[in-house]
Amino acid sequence: MVSGTATAAAQADPEVARRAWPRWLALGVALVAVAVAAALWTSGGARLLLAALGLFAAVRGAVLVAGSGTAGLDPRVRGLGAGTAVAGVAALALAAVPGALAGWVLLVATPLALLAVSLVLLARGGVARRGGLVALVWSSLVTVLLVGTGVATDWERARGGATLVAAFAVAVLGLVLVTGSAGLRAAAARPAPPQPAGCAGCACSGGGCGIPRAD
Repeated sequence: MVSGTATAAAQADPEVARRAWPRWLALGVALVAVAVAAALWTSGGARLLLAALGLFAAVRGAVLVAGSGTAGLDPRVRGLGAGTAVAGVAALALAAVPGALAGWVLLVATPLALLAVSLVLLARGGVARRGGLVALVWSSLVTVLLVGTGVATDWERARGGATLVAAFAVAVLGLVLVTGSAGLRAAAARPAPPQPAGCAGCACSGGGCGIPRAD
């Protein structure tokens, strides 16, 4: 997953990469920092983690909705963005409630999220499918462990375990973004491809001006 993200980032358009890599780096570092803080903060780690995830989802959903009117963009993206934003706002509201509610949310949502990621990877095939199999086994073990802990000992310990698992997943996501930002930075440093004499690139989008361009 990490290597795939880095490869895709390294192949990005230099101008797009130049704008995107600082955002990827900042977000990745922030996610890792939140994950570490949530893992170490016993009393409020679940609320911190849920609030951070909610904020991320709300902002990302709003960006998708705002960009859904762009020509050529799938209209279904708007629905996905709206749903993501609503889920993010709901997570922020739940994180604001004092007590163990955030821990219960993570206890239920963490296994479901891991299962969803596993199914998405399995549907892609190839290398992603093998990763999906590993994620499916891991999500099954996590679910059994959390439920077993709650039944055999107490649910407070199970909620703490769910917070640690979620923090680990967030840290992995942050590392993926940091790795991807390195690929984007490398792509941004690539020089623009040379254009033949007399070509300003102004007519390419309209079908070309008849001047052959270098590959």
